[in-house]
Amino acid sequence: MSNALDSLPRSDGFWMPAEWEAHTQTWLLWPVRTDTWRNGAKPAQRTFAELAKTIAHFEPVTVCVPTEQYENACAMLGDNIRVLEMAANDAWIRDCGPTFVLNQHGEVRGVDWIFNAWGGLEKGTYFPWDKDDLVAHKVLEVERLARYRATICTEGGALHVDGEGTLMVVRPTVMNSNRNPNWSQSQLEVRLQHYLNVEKVIWLEDGVYGDETDGHIDNLACFVRPSVVALTWTDDENDPQYAISQAAYDVLSNTSDAKGRPLEIHKIHQPGPLYMTEEEAIGIDKVAAARYRCAEDRLAGSYINFYIANGAVIVPTFNDPHDEAALATLRDLFLDREVIGFYAREILLGGGNIHCITQQQPAPHDS
Repeated sequence: MSNALDSLPRSDGFWMPAEWEAHTQTWLLWPVRTDTWRNGAKPAQRTFAELAKTIAHFEPVTVCVPTEQYENACAMLGDNIRVLEMAANDAWIRDCGPTFVLNQHGEVRGVDWIFNAWGGLEKGTYFPWDKDDLVAHKVLEVERLARYRATICTEGGALHVDGEGTLMVVRPTVMNSNRNPNWSQSQLEVRLQHYLNVEKVIWLEDGVYGDETDGHIDNLACFVRPSVVALTWTDDENDPQYAISQAAYDVLSNTSDAKGRPLEIHKIHQPGPLYMTEEEAIGIDKVAAARYRCAEDRLAGSYINFYIANGAVIVPTFNDPHDEAALATLRDLFLDREVIGFYAREILLGGGNIHCITQQQPAPHDS
């Protein structure tokens, strides 16, 4: 199983399903970096463990843990969660883990993207990232699933599909000198179509203000069902996010999905704005090999960074005045699922949120 396939998912009849389709399990990585996670990563570990237990009420969960944290993670996670020993540079499995694809015969495979920590030596978040770039391979080996090694550099959080042929992506997270410097947009679009088996790619110009990934789509906008999109928003015209969200709204409201349907767009007001406190910043190690995190840094907070599990939607909350309105909107959009608010500031301090640290493994379709 270790060698990558020579073919492409599209030619083999595989596609990336929507997140709301049935899952076999959810994958997470365990946080340990003290230059990403404050106070020796202990607050983050407690939050990750609580999140894993929350998801485990709805589907199986596997958490991958480095050797030195194996016993501690097992004790914190309990008997209901599978713990695997696996090295990684950080805890963002959405981005460094596999993007699973499936076919109509009940077979699941994975796409293994080239990963360079969101920009490599040009604006990357940390160095090295070699262990992260092996995570997808290892996960697929554990599950005994065939692997497609991608020829382009991107991350799972940069890609959002409706499972019916439509992909949304923010241009700088794929078409960027720090990811794919020698590729044109048309070349990248064809490649994405072949790896995810989509017909239409909707390109947005910018992501959430201050997002250190160059603006992943999973923080800005997502499909909640075919032809229905949730979009992060602010009513404050003086906030830099206003122009970004307005531009995305203009694109989305003037396009259609792969089946020709106009998009129904639901605006969800952002929290805050939120900023890192002095107390939070003091607890983070400052090292040359990682992005400095400082007091008063604006945090890329968004309610869009939720995770759709079997029967549930786990939504980041921030003890913010906008929390309840966001949850109410999402409950109206996901009438068939339990919508659960999860206090997620600790994850946000590391640079992402719930969707960024989870990766769904789809259940095979009936053949």
